[in-house]
Amino acid sequence: MASQNPKTIATINFKGGVGKTTVTWCLGDIVSAFSDTKVLLFDLDAQMSLTQAIALNEDGYSLEPEFQKWYEASVDKRKTIFDALDRYARPNQHFDFPAGFDFIYQLTDNLHFVPSVEDLYWMELEVFDRDAVKDFVRRLMGKITTSAKLPKYDYVLFDCPPSFTLLSYSVLSCCDLILIPVNPDYFASKGINLILNSLKMKIEPFPLPQIGVFMNKAKTRGTLTKDTRFYMREIERVCKQAAESQNISAKFLESWIPDRVGVKRAITSGGVPKELRDPFQKLWHEVMEYMQ
Repeated sequence: MASQNPKTIATINFKGGVGKTTVTWCLGDIVSAFSDTKVLLFDLDAQMSLTQAIALNEDGYSLEPEFQKWYEASVDKRKTIFDALDRYARPNQHFDFPAGFDFIYQLTDNLHFVPSVEDLYWMELEVFDRDAVKDFVRRLMGKITTSAKLPKYDYVLFDCPPSFTLLSYSVLSCCDLILIPVNPDYFASKGINLILNSLKMKIEPFPLPQIGVFMNKAKTRGTLTKDTRFYMREIERVCKQAAESQNISAKFLESWIPDRVGVKRAITSGGVPKELRDPFQKLWHEVMEYMQ
């Protein structure tokens, strides 16, 4: 039986192109497709990468009719993530936003989705007040977990913006795990050092969740390349140093995802390619062990 309070995982990286969106989708797809686990995905990025990928048919050009019809109705009914945020941030008003399937789209029986909207761009401009937004995601999750119209989700995965916004603050201040994909390059070790050194300060006064860092788009020639192994050791060193110096739970995970062209088509093609299922399953199992 699913727990009343689902485990929540936020995927972040303030550097673009690391595969954050695809990783979020693939983990949700793997977990929900090969078990009875109920998973809810959130696209919180104003660039709408995950939403656009899900909205497209396999040809990559035309829109999926069922999703398009649902999405337009959601916008018309003002049942989008931005509408929820707007209602929550109104001063001196009760947060009246019933959560149902007019807000959450059913991709499959076990995998559900809250899409992004263009209006979140205004969130990037920080129109909303920090104090007014800080508890938004926590309260919204309360609406979802107590709704009689929705299933009891086991896991909720957030695809966060590639920059630290007020919405990021609201997510990271209440999630159970921050998952950070990195790539095997020079800027990865520098970038992860910056993220780890700033996260604790950015989400104060809330405690920092566990942090898991892993290698995505790992280069292989039968096995991991020498350069990839070098960067993995370097990023592991940065994680250990940050954990000790800041007294935070930051771990470099042993699991890695190989660089494959097929993974880029995972969302629109309807599932994780066969050759990548094992790597993503291993990553998920390690994430679950880390969260225990």
